[in-house]
Amino acid sequence: MITPFLVPAYAGLLVLLYVFLGARVARLRYKTRTAIGGGGHLALERAIRAHGNFGEYVPLAIILLIAMEMHRHSIYVLHILCIILVVARLIHAFGISQTSETIALRSISITLTWLVMIISAIVVIFDFFRALAVS
Repeated sequence: MITPFLVPAYAGLLVLLYVFLGARVARLRYKTRTAIGGGGHLALERAIRAHGNFGEYVPLAIILLIAMEMHRHSIYVLHILCIILVVARLIHAFGISQTSETIALRSISITLTWLVMIISAIVVIFDFFRALAVS
């Protein structure tokens, strides 16, 4: 039996969230008749940043997590990192979208996102040097 890859399933969930965030931007653009930028509409500006921030961080995290999976790291560690990333991005999307934002939600979400990225980056770098040493 072929073992299914884990990270692409989480990537699929994250893509659905990204599309939702993009659709929200499109809806607010239509509602406010704003083609470019935020047009001074706070809700639109926040929706744009939620969508943009997601696009800035998540692809890099997914690349690193896929690299970990390619190196056959523990499925449990991968599940934990992917779950943390999904939860962090949900918290961020909710937190930044509020006009009376609770900065703690945003701080927690970015800290968790960075944590996933830092851990996976260190693991992938370590794997590279370990493979060099063996060859």
